[in-house]
Amino acid sequence: MPLVLPPAVDPVLDGLSRWPDVGADLVAVDAADRLLLAEAAPLLATCGPGEVVVIDDAYGALALGAVALGARDVRVHTDAVTSERAILANAARLDGVPRPGDPATRATSLPGAEGRDMPALLPELRVEPALTPSVVGGARLVLARLPRALDALAEQAALVADHAAADVTFLATGRLKHMTRSMNEVLASRFDDVRATLAHGKSRALVARSPRPAPAGAVPFPRSVHHGDVGLDVVAHGAAFAGTSLDIGTRFLLTFLDDVAADLPEGGTGLDLGCGTGLLASAVARAVPSARVVATDRSAAAVASAALTARANGVGDRVEVLRDDVAASVPDASVDVVVCNPPFHAGAAISTDIASAMFRAAARVLRPGGVLWTVYNTPLRYRGELGRVVGPTTHAGQNPKFTVTRSVRG
Repeated sequence: MPLVLPPAVDPVLDGLSRWPDVGADLVAVDAADRLLLAEAAPLLATCGPGEVVVIDDAYGALALGAVALGARDVRVHTDAVTSERAILANAARLDGVPRPGDPATRATSLPGAEGRDMPALLPELRVEPALTPSVVGGARLVLARLPRALDALAEQAALVADHAAADVTFLATGRLKHMTRSMNEVLASRFDDVRATLAHGKSRALVARSPRPAPAGAVPFPRSVHHGDVGLDVVAHGAAFAGTSLDIGTRFLLTFLDDVAADLPEGGTGLDLGCGTGLLASAVARAVPSARVVATDRSAAAVASAALTARANGVGDRVEVLRDDVAASVPDASVDVVVCNPPFHAGAAISTDIASAMFRAAARVLRPGGVLWTVYNTPLRYRGELGRVVGPTTHAGQNPKFTVTRSVRG
């Protein structure tokens, strides 16, 4: 049986779009969102303006649903810049405000909006680009989608426990297939009262209350590890892909670093596209001391980590980090070399759409004769696509799991 939410909420949820996210045939709202809103409804009634925080909402179901339920001045942080833009675009569209570039131009009227029975959505949102203590400071209710990485959940739990109000409730939801008992244990390390709701629609929520101080010896975020085999330090926030470890695809691409450096002219510009913690950007900057390197990722945790990683490796003055959607703010034909280890997931779904978008972006930003170095899982067979989109592509190397290719922009 579907959850019954107050009448003001359904038009909001039904009007959500995934734009500007890419492919993967995903939905903008699911049963986990609806379950969390149902759990949150009575708590929202007790919160004043600025006391509600939303973390990692994908397209606005939680943030805009909370506003429809009466929340005011809602602080919102979501790791992916595409999700941030989707939330703002959905709020504007539902308010009847056109957003440049948004193909979904239909405006949905909210019940009572004309009579001011409920506020417009957009003015009630306060988007926070970085997950810092100020995002959760004084919050009495925090709504979140459960991250897949336990370190990401641990960092969120620590921020809420250390900086939110003493009577805060942390509500986090997810699909059952992605939830583990370890998530309860992570929350229990910082909250005395942790319970799970009943399952609904193959989803469940975790409820954490009564925050307590960090246990003795706990290592705060961001965390740092030195990888002696490649001579690099990595600094990572909890939500950064691979954390402080060295991703095995990145490790394999690093074995071609001398060849990558040979393609980057003195004083040239390199781009780490989808930089994660910025190991490739730092490695390229160290290999070519005269080069400028841009590290771009749509993840707030990634770009914050990449900046710290560059600083830890002594190249912070030559690595510029950008939180961006597939290097959209990097000028055309401005880059000499791109290095790329593209993801093959969109959220939890397997998808090559993001990789394809990254290849198109590389083709756009590379100067004629510029080079794209790509590492990818061998079964994905990207070489043909790279040849069509970027230019002549050669097989540079292969190990049991990964292939490295070199593509020259025509």
